[in-house]
Amino acid sequence: MSGGVRQGVTTQRLAKLFLIPAGLWLVALFVVPLIVLVLVSFATTNILGLPVYGFHPGNYTEVFQASIGAILARSLEYAALATIVSVSIGYPTAYTIARYGGKFRNSLILLVILPWFVDYLVRIYAWLQLLGQGGLVSSWLHALGLVGQQGISLTGNSYAVIGGLTYDFLPLMILPIYVAVEQLDKSLIEAGKDLFGTPRATFWHVTLPMTLPGVLSGCLLVFLPATGDFATPQLLGGPNQYMIGNLITTEIGTNGSLPLGAALAVALVVVLAVVIGIYLATLGVRYFRVGESSR
Repeated sequence: MSGGVRQGVTTQRLAKLFLIPAGLWLVALFVVPLIVLVLVSFATTNILGLPVYGFHPGNYTEVFQASIGAILARSLEYAALATIVSVSIGYPTAYTIARYGGKFRNSLILLVILPWFVDYLVRIYAWLQLLGQGGLVSSWLHALGLVGQQGISLTGNSYAVIGGLTYDFLPLMILPIYVAVEQLDKSLIEAGKDLFGTPRATFWHVTLPMTLPGVLSGCLLVFLPATGDFATPQLLGGPNQYMIGNLITTEIGTNGSLPLGAALAVALVVVLAVVIGIYLATLGVRYFRVGESSR
């Protein structure tokens, strides 16, 4: 066995060894809790509210009630709208930084992720100070004579919740799009200009299709956590804006309702797994088509 081959085998063995801690971490903190969650979702509770394990699929029957379905649909709607708004803001931002940021690109990306250095709840409370009654926006409206001295609260509605979700997860949209645009071969853009003539046509036929994987990745990274978010609708919305995360939190915190809360959580995981499956299928079909066209 040559030295190069022997060194390659040693490197592969070391790589496998380094994967063991990460694998154990995932098993202990993801796989095991998920198994426990599924077991609890089929359980009942005793007089103390503790789970009694067994097979009781009736918990899932309650999941499909019309009221719960409406809350799940609202969660998916809010997450989808927040994702659309994030794409609308994130793509121009990422494109501008990647193409025209120059030596300031790293600094600009740092400014994008800087809010994430602050605790999640602190950022939501900052929105309350902006949009709440007597807050900064309310004071401006009062100064312009548009509202009375008591001011107005701009929270407790769908717009505040969607805006809060967009603000919370916007960096997760900007970063993958920025990477996709930065890695785009500039010669392809120049060739597109020669082929299609106008910058707009070049963007639609070259830039956007080539950076679409970054857009899809950003959509997935925003949509998934936004669907299960509970703090934003809790603080910026009202009972009519509650999402599935709020319902799960309420059920788990209510004595005797732990199995129903677990069933709701499992149902949410299944829905999000379907979304991930659609994403992977879409991305796989795209790469297959690109590979076929390059032959």
